[in-house]
Amino acid sequence: MAITEVPMASAPLLQAHGISKFFGAVQALVDVDLEVDSHQVVALVGDNAAGKSTLARVIAGVHAPDTGVVRIGGEPVRTFTTKAARDNGVATVFQELALAENLDVTANIFLGQELPGRGLLDEEAMEGMARQFLKDLNARIPSPRTPVANLTAGQRQCVAIARTLVGKPRIIVLDEPTSSLSVTQTAEVLTHIEQLRAMGLAVVIISHNLTDIRAVADRIEVLRHGRNNGSFIAAETPYEDIIAAITGAPRSGRLP
Repeated sequence: MAITEVPMASAPLLQAHGISKFFGAVQALVDVDLEVDSHQVVALVGDNAAGKSTLARVIAGVHAPDTGVVRIGGEPVRTFTTKAARDNGVATVFQELALAENLDVTANIFLGQELPGRGLLDEEAMEGMARQFLKDLNARIPSPRTPVANLTAGQRQCVAIARTLVGKPRIIVLDEPTSSLSVTQTAEVLTHIEQLRAMGLAVVIISHNLTDIRAVADRIEVLRHGRNNGSFIAAETPYEDIIAAITGAPRSGRLP
């Protein structure tokens, strides 16, 4: 009888396995694992100094792990620099958006990655691409020529996210994207994140707001004292279980 081969499942788009990072005597990360696939939003949560931002910076190439391996598309990352991360398809939006208020939306999206043209720059091509990025994100920005100084905080977050799309990323890391936003602005940013997932990207979001996370994330990964302390399906897990994992309190009758 002929044997039918079962095809192997493809590897997740982003894999971090056994990641440890030390800053002197401080253990920021200890044997941390994380997996994120395309069309997926995974939230990283934890108390202050839990290791969330450190893990994000490892993925973004800002820090090299002391131990462990990061794989993107199944291939191990060998060089940890921000340029190498961008070349591997990783884009990051940190809390400091670093937007130039004296420039318009298009100029900010292409800042440092402008398209050359017959003159100095191809203004028409950049404006067209900026308009498409905003459309893809379902943005409520009247025009790509609107000065950033005239935008709300939520709209500025959208510009920062749109800027990552210039490099055609596969993975986007968002550090506290809804911090200090109004309810309306938060809803807009969550819509942008849903659009990123619909575009086939893998999204890692760091946030302290469990309501926002449950609204948009597929899975929630909890870090505590630099270690994994729980993995949850966002839509099915009670707040109490997530908070217990964050704080280290007992849950479901078991010690954490």
